[in-house]
Amino acid sequence: MAASLKSKGLHLPTFVLVFLIVLSADQVSKQIMLDLLFDPPRYIEVSLNLNLVPVWNSGMSFGLLSDGGLWVRIGLTALAFLVSAWFVWALPQLDQRQRFAGAIIAGGAIGNAIDRLRFGRVVDFIDFHIGAWHWPAFNVADAAITIGAGLWAYSILFGQETDAT
Repeated sequence: MAASLKSKGLHLPTFVLVFLIVLSADQVSKQIMLDLLFDPPRYIEVSLNLNLVPVWNSGMSFGLLSDGGLWVRIGLTALAFLVSAWFVWALPQLDQRQRFAGAIIAGGAIGNAIDRLRFGRVVDFIDFHIGAWHWPAFNVADAAITIGAGLWAYSILFGQETDAT
Protein backbone atom coordinates (compact mmCIF):
# COMPACT_ATOMS: atom_id res chain seq x y z
CA MET A 1 0.00 0.00 0.00
CA ALA A 2 2.73 2.48 0.94
CA ALA A 3 4.59 1.66 -2.29
CA SER A 4 1.38 2.24 -4.24
CA LEU A 5 0.85 5.67 -2.68
CA LYS A 6 4.50 6.54 -3.15
CA SER A 7 4.31 5.46 -6.80
CA LYS A 8 1.20 7.56 -7.41
CA GLY A 9 2.74 10.55 -5.66
CA LEU A 10 5.87 10.38 -7.79
CA HIS A 11 4.00 10.09 -11.06
CA LEU A 12 1.08 12.45 -10.54
CA PRO A 13 3.09 15.69 -11.10
CA THR A 14 4.49 14.38 -14.40
CA PHE A 15 1.03 13.20 -15.48
CA VAL A 16 -0.46 16.60 -14.63
CA LEU A 17 2.34 18.46 -16.45
CA VAL A 18 1.88 16.45 -19.67
CA PHE A 19 -1.91 16.76 -19.33
CA LEU A 20 -1.66 20.55 -18.94
CA ILE A 21 0.75 20.91 -21.88
CA VAL A 22 -1.64 19.02 -24.19
CA LEU A 23 -4.71 20.83 -22.84
CA SER A 24 -3.02 24.24 -23.20
CA ALA A 25 -1.71 23.54 -26.70
CA ASP A 26 -5.20 22.44 -27.72
CA GLN A 27 -7.07 25.38 -26.23
CA VAL A 28 -4.55 28.01 -27.39
CA SER A 29 -4.47 26.60 -30.94
CA LYS A 30 -8.28 26.55 -31.05
CA GLN A 31 -8.53 30.15 -29.87
CA ILE A 32 -5.99 31.25 -32.49
CA MET A 33 -7.92 29.39 -35.19
CA LEU A 34 -11.27 30.82 -34.01
CA ASP A 35 -9.81 34.30 -34.45
CA LEU A 36 -8.03 33.48 -37.72
CA LEU A 37 -10.43 31.16 -39.58
CA PHE A 38 -13.94 31.25 -38.17
CA ASP A 39 -14.98 34.89 -38.23
CA PRO A 40 -15.24 35.51 -41.10
CA PRO A 41 -14.87 31.94 -42.36
CA ARG A 42 -11.68 31.51 -44.36
CA TYR A 43 -9.52 28.74 -45.73
CA ILE A 44 -5.70 28.80 -45.60
CA GLU A 45 -3.59 26.52 -47.75
CA VAL A 46 -0.47 25.67 -45.69
CA SER A 47 1.11 23.15 -48.03
CA LEU A 48 0.28 20.75 -50.82
CA ASN A 49 -1.41 18.34 -48.38
CA LEU A 50 -2.41 20.57 -45.46
CA ASN A 51 -5.04 23.28 -45.10
CA LEU A 52 -6.50 25.19 -42.18
CA VAL A 53 -10.29 25.24 -42.39
CA PRO A 54 -13.13 26.24 -40.03
CA VAL A 55 -15.17 23.17 -39.02
CA TRP A 56 -17.66 22.83 -36.17
CA ASN A 57 -17.98 19.18 -35.12
CA SER A 58 -21.07 18.39 -33.04
CA GLY A 59 -20.20 14.70 -32.78
CA MET A 60 -17.00 12.85 -32.03
CA SER A 61 -14.08 11.75 -34.18
CA PHE A 62 -14.79 11.81 -37.91
CA GLY A 63 -18.18 13.42 -37.24
CA LEU A 64 -19.61 10.20 -35.80
CA LEU A 65 -22.80 10.74 -33.77
CA SER A 66 -23.04 14.33 -35.01
CA ASP A 67 -26.83 14.08 -35.19
CA GLY A 68 -27.14 12.82 -31.59
CA GLY A 69 -27.99 16.18 -30.08
CA LEU A 70 -27.79 17.09 -26.41
CA TRP A 71 -27.47 13.53 -25.08
CA VAL A 72 -24.42 12.80 -27.22
CA ARG A 73 -22.82 16.07 -26.09
CA ILE A 74 -23.53 15.28 -22.43
CA GLY A 75 -22.39 11.67 -22.82
CA LEU A 76 -19.12 12.54 -24.57
CA THR A 77 -18.34 15.25 -22.03
CA ALA A 78 -19.05 12.93 -19.10
CA LEU A 79 -16.99 10.18 -20.72
CA ALA A 80 -14.01 12.54 -21.10
CA PHE A 81 -14.06 13.39 -17.40
CA LEU A 82 -14.61 9.75 -16.32
CA VAL A 83 -11.76 8.41 -18.48
CA SER A 84 -9.43 11.17 -17.28
CA ALA A 85 -10.31 10.42 -13.64
CA TRP A 86 -9.71 6.70 -14.25
CA PHE A 87 -6.20 7.42 -15.59
CA VAL A 88 -5.36 9.35 -12.41
CA TRP A 89 -6.81 6.60 -10.20
CA ALA A 90 -4.90 3.89 -12.12
CA LEU A 91 -1.51 5.67 -12.14
CA PRO A 92 0.16 3.28 -9.66
CA GLN A 93 -0.66 0.29 -11.86
CA LEU A 94 0.47 1.87 -15.11
CA ASP A 95 3.93 1.74 -16.63
CA GLN A 96 5.71 4.87 -17.87
CA ARG A 97 4.42 4.55 -21.44
CA GLN A 98 0.85 4.05 -20.24
CA ARG A 99 1.07 7.06 -17.89
CA PHE A 100 2.29 9.24 -20.79
CA ALA A 101 -0.41 7.85 -23.09
CA GLY A 102 -3.04 8.41 -20.40
CA ALA A 103 -1.93 11.99 -19.83
CA ILE A 104 -2.12 12.93 -23.51
CA ILE A 105 -5.44 11.11 -23.97
CA ALA A 106 -6.86 12.91 -20.91
CA GLY A 107 -5.51 16.29 -22.09
CA GLY A 108 -7.13 15.82 -25.49
CA ALA A 109 -10.39 14.49 -24.09
CA ILE A 110 -10.77 17.37 -21.66
CA GLY A 111 -9.78 19.85 -24.40
CA ASN A 112 -12.68 18.66 -26.55
CA ALA A 113 -14.99 18.49 -23.51
CA ILE A 114 -14.25 22.16 -22.82
CA ASP A 115 -15.33 22.97 -26.38
CA ARG A 116 -18.58 21.04 -25.90
CA LEU A 117 -19.26 22.93 -22.69
CA ARG A 118 -18.36 26.34 -24.23
CA PHE A 119 -19.83 26.00 -27.71
CA GLY A 120 -21.95 22.84 -27.78
CA ARG A 121 -19.54 21.45 -30.40
CA VAL A 122 -15.83 21.01 -31.04
CA VAL A 123 -13.53 23.36 -32.97
CA ASP A 124 -11.72 21.45 -35.75
CA PHE A 125 -9.36 23.13 -38.19
CA ILE A 126 -6.64 20.79 -39.52
CA ASP A 127 -7.46 19.47 -42.99
CA PHE A 128 -4.96 16.85 -44.17
CA HIS A 129 -5.50 15.57 -47.69
CA ILE A 130 -3.91 13.70 -50.56
CA GLY A 131 -5.27 15.00 -53.82
CA ALA A 132 -9.04 15.12 -53.57
CA TRP A 133 -9.13 12.65 -50.64
CA HIS A 134 -9.54 14.58 -47.37
CA TRP A 135 -9.12 13.13 -43.91
CA PRO A 136 -11.91 14.47 -41.67
CA ALA A 137 -10.90 17.79 -40.10
CA PHE A 138 -9.35 17.46 -36.64
CA ASN A 139 -7.57 19.45 -33.94
CA VAL A 140 -4.68 19.14 -31.46
CA ALA A 141 -6.88 17.27 -28.96
CA ASP A 142 -7.87 14.69 -31.59
CA ALA A 143 -4.22 14.19 -32.55
CA ALA A 144 -3.26 13.74 -28.88
CA ILE A 145 -6.05 11.20 -28.30
CA THR A 146 -5.02 9.26 -31.42
CA ILE A 147 -1.32 9.23 -30.50
CA GLY A 148 -2.14 8.29 -26.91
CA ALA A 149 -4.42 5.45 -28.03
CA GLY A 150 -1.65 4.19 -30.33
CA LEU A 151 0.87 4.21 -27.46
CA TRP A 152 -1.65 2.49 -25.20
CA ALA A 153 -2.30 -0.20 -27.83
CA TYR A 154 1.45 -0.67 -28.29
CA SER A 155 1.88 -1.21 -24.56
CA ILE A 156 -0.88 -3.82 -24.58
CA LEU A 157 0.43 -5.65 -27.64
CA PHE A 158 4.10 -5.61 -26.72
CA GLY A 159 3.98 -5.64 -22.94
CA GLN A 160 4.48 -3.16 -20.20
CA GLU A 161 7.77 -1.47 -19.47
CA THR A 162 9.41 -2.07 -16.16
CA ASP A 163 9.86 1.09 -14.12
CA ALA A 164 13.28 2.06 -12.86
CA THR A 165 11.70 3.66 -9.76
